Amino acid sequence: MYKGFYGLTESPFSIAPNPAFLFLSGRHREALAHLTYGLGEHGGFVLLTGEVGTGKTTVSRSLLGQLPDNTDTAFILNPALTELELLATLCDELKIGYDPNPTLKQLTDKISAFLLANHQAGRNTVMIIDEAQHLKPEVLEQLRLLTNLETDTRKLLQVILIGQPELQELLQRRELRQLAQRITARYHLLPLTREEVAFYVQHRLQVAGRPQPLFKPGAIRALHQYSGGVPRVINLLCERALMGGFAHQKIHLGRREVEAAAAEVLGIKAKARGRWPWLAATAVSALASAAVVYALTPRPEPMVVHQPADAVEPAPDLARFQQDLQAYQALFHHWQMPVPANAPCDYARTQRLACLTGVSSWQQLFKMDYPAVVGLRDDDGSPYYGALLGRNSQQLTLQFGDQWVEVSQEWFIRHFDGHYTLLWQASGSLPRLISQGSPEGQVQWLENSLSRLQQRQARIVDHYDDGIRQAVERFQRLYGLDVDGVAGRQTLELISVLGNSHGPRLSDGGQG
Repeated sequence: MYKGFYGLTESPFSIAPNPAFLFLSGRHREALAHLTYGLGEHGGFVLLTGEVGTGKTTVSRSLLGQLPDNTDTAFILNPALTELELLATLCDELKIGYDPNPTLKQLTDKISAFLLANHQAGRNTVMIIDEAQHLKPEVLEQLRLLTNLETDTRKLLQVILIGQPELQELLQRRELRQLAQRITARYHLLPLTREEVAFYVQHRLQVAGRPQPLFKPGAIRALHQYSGGVPRVINLLCERALMGGFAHQKIHLGRREVEAAAAEVLGIKAKARGRWPWLAATAVSALASAAVVYALTPRPEPMVVHQPADAVEPAPDLARFQQDLQAYQALFHHWQMPVPANAPCDYARTQRLACLTGVSSWQQLFKMDYPAVVGLRDDDGSPYYGALLGRNSQQLTLQFGDQWVEVSQEWFIRHFDGHYTLLWQASGSLPRLISQGSPEGQVQWLENSLSRLQQRQARIVDHYDDGIRQAVERFQRLYGLDVDGVAGRQTLELISVLGNSHGPRLSDGGQG
């Protein structure tokens, strides 16, 4: 319908998998490299996790395309099976014949014979299980037993487990610790960054026959905010924005078209326009409400917007500076500490506190569960600041200056730009680095801290071994850090913050 109007030869944002539209971001390429390395090590299991729609299938299909020609693959899409059903499905995929109503032992013997014959013929066998978070523990244990067949240098069956983050939690169970130890490579796939969203959208447009940009910068920002960087949601929003743009004969698509698409696709109400929208709080009484105007703050959905005709827009630089300092002052007050007049992080050290500053997704911020100064964006992408002080299942509490505002989680997700600074109370000094060659006491502290956060049993260690390196990599992937397997300053600070019991938490509710 819209293809001719926008100069497209085909629909660029179909959610059906099409190899022609394959787009590998830096994170997808890194995931592919980790999995390829894991298979090259000839180990038993390789693990790929990520939220729904982040591109796990894209990575797995790319991996399949890189496997040698002498590889036989079994792809299992429905893992909600019993042990017997799983082995029967594996036989079906590998074209292994078996008798009607076979026993578990008969199927195991058939598969073992096939794997041994395949190895002797110089062929590899790889099993890929999608949606693996649905596997039952007893089925995973059966898989482990299958991979026991091996030569001196390699496993005869390699298994790739693909699933949502719950798969990592499943593999941390004590009864599956033997399987977890056989994972030679693992990667947690994060959503696209704002820059990657722009590249992703333009790539798909070019493949569909339009090399010229179609989405304005404001639309790209809105796509990232509403989709959270998830490619599948980006496709849905772009498809609907194209239809809406065509209906209104829009040559280029802006933020308004994306907001309208989000309202239809995601059920999220579009925001009011304007660079410096004003807030108004509704009165408690349902019969009569009075609006209270707040300057320099975005409009939360539950509020009624009023902007006086004679309102004067403040200088943006001064406004940002004032909001930044006010947000820090609100955060210190929430800690029941004296508020700083300037240089808040320097001032924090005089109060035996420390600042942790970083960039994260909203999910990671909520997992940390600390009040924080957060960076936000208005409709035009201009930055401003607020203090995020509390959250529950329905709403979040933000403070702007001396005003408290309750907003929905959807509103926060749309405005949060990823930047945060939180306060925490360190229990002791941290080393700058824990890695190979670090003292035994530091290494054991790191193992103990990670085991608590990852809800597993701590090991007794005397050096920085592969188990610690893999645990550090899992932690780094989960919280969006650079994945290098080395516990540097940023990694150590975040581990210490998450394991700390001092100070207020977001889940305490904020204003109370």
